[in-house]
Amino acid sequence: MTEFAFDHIHLRTPDVEATAQWYERMFGAKVLRSMQQGQPRVDLELGGQKIFLAAVAPDGKTADPPRSPYQGLDHFGLRVTGLDAVVAELKAKGAEFTVEPTSPRPGIRIAFLRGPQDVTIELLERSV
Repeated sequence: MTEFAFDHIHLRTPDVEATAQWYERMFGAKVLRSMQQGQPRVDLELGGQKIFLAAVAPDGKTADPPRSPYQGLDHFGLRVTGLDAVVAELKAKGAEFTVEPTSPRPGIRIAFLRGPQDVTIELLERSV
């Protein structure tokens, strides 16, 4: 069987710079700047994962972001240690949490925050 490996997440945003700065400020994402076909490109690296940022075209054909919960890809998760301290640090930076830290089952603590363009981000701490 073919072996699959995760390669990237692709985010569309009306303000690539502001989105890149948000992920850098909140999570320490590395901002990667390059040129592609003569145009500036901004991508991120976060937790070993590539995040490609693409500007929303001004043609009005891009739909508004959905509000969770909805069908399809709902959120992405970041594993952390010391969830409560991480949440406090992110709140001090202005993060908006939609679900405060909770334990849905033994050995798991989670919290959810809202990123740019209403992207839902889960913070997850595993103790098992």
